[in-house]
Amino acid sequence: MARYSQKHTLIAGVAVFALLGCLSPVLAVTLEVKDGNDTCIKAELLANLSVLYSVGNGTRMALMNLPDSAEVGKGSTCGSSSVAPMLVATFGNGHSLSLNFTKNMTLYRVDTLTVAYNLNDSTFFPDSKSTDTESVSTNLTGIQAQLNTTYRCFSASPVAMPKVNVTFTEMRMEAYMQSANLSKEETICTADASATTPAPKTTPATTTAAPTTSPGTPVQGNYNVTGSNGTCLLAKMGLQLNLTYTSTAQGKLVQEILNVQPGLVRASGSCGSTVATLSLTDELHFNLNFTFNLNSTTKKYHLGSISFDANMTDVTAPFHVVNNSLNYLRGTLGKSYMCSAEQTLLVNGNFTVNTFRLQVQPFGVNNNQFGAAEECQLDEDNMLIPIIVGAALAGLVLIVLIAYLIGRKRSHAGYQTI
Repeated sequence: MARYSQKHTLIAGVAVFALLGCLSPVLAVTLEVKDGNDTCIKAELLANLSVLYSVGNGTRMALMNLPDSAEVGKGSTCGSSSVAPMLVATFGNGHSLSLNFTKNMTLYRVDTLTVAYNLNDSTFFPDSKSTDTESVSTNLTGIQAQLNTTYRCFSASPVAMPKVNVTFTEMRMEAYMQSANLSKEETICTADASATTPAPKTTPATTTAAPTTSPGTPVQGNYNVTGSNGTCLLAKMGLQLNLTYTSTAQGKLVQEILNVQPGLVRASGSCGSTVATLSLTDELHFNLNFTFNLNSTTKKYHLGSISFDANMTDVTAPFHVVNNSLNYLRGTLGKSYMCSAEQTLLVNGNFTVNTFRLQVQPFGVNNNQFGAAEECQLDEDNMLIPIIVGAALAGLVLIVLIAYLIGRKRSHAGYQTI
């Protein structure tokens, strides 16, 4: 019986170890660009990519991530007087993620983010109409930091490009490094600075933004647009605005976080066959516009543009932001897009919109009611985690039960009838 107990304890232990391994957190990928033995760029980050590509009967969305096997690839350089520093992360079958850096007297930033993806890779792009390698770029990343500090952003930082979205998390990165290790002093992104948990101690500088206290979760508002044929756009959501601007009174960059108050906002807009606009106006403070586009061939819509104007007295110039190349809130004609989780819509480096408990339908509204909801990936992931944990626990119980039954069968086989 002693051997039986030890054997089954070992099996159960292995099963528990396997379960814990399945639940271990994903570690950030570390990438380092060197000039000889000197490190000039170092990045620790996670990156998730969504790529819209064409198939025979329309389009599909491919989901990719930057794997542990990613390497510093050709084109990476510490730069020179005529060449900017660049980190090129290569992964999979011909895919890459490139960050090009620039600096001034006090700050460095990601000047250009480029994603190249090989449509001939059937693992990620099955049934693709093209076998080419395509590339998209943007200079609206919002990633900048003080020289000789580490840029830190553990929160999700989405960057939108035509057909491609990149979301960075767990990011610690520095360019123009003075040593082989990341600087202890950090420039913290807006999302981390406004989190409720205390952030690591940093050394503030007069050129960096001073974050304000988060106002908490915004109230969900109902915003509808009515056309000649009745209600043509439905939206309900909580909205939070994140602004970075130069304060004339303080003489430096400041950050302001505002919750949109539904009772103080007037909703208006327009609806066309392929373009729908929702305008939210606070007469004393701001005007915020969302423009949705519909592809009449694929019957898919998305949020393609956000513009924002604010009446602010403490600014050196009028605060105006617009981005017409977004690709957020993607849905199907006649259905609504829903996302209960918080989403960050990056407009540019100085302005982002956070949405909470969002449901929107800009086309195909019938009887003033939302169509069937298509849930966002964030909500699906939140539901998937308890399912995975439950399945893993059920598998563990099954392994232990089978081991127990095998052990009983072997123990009875040792006795013979006389």
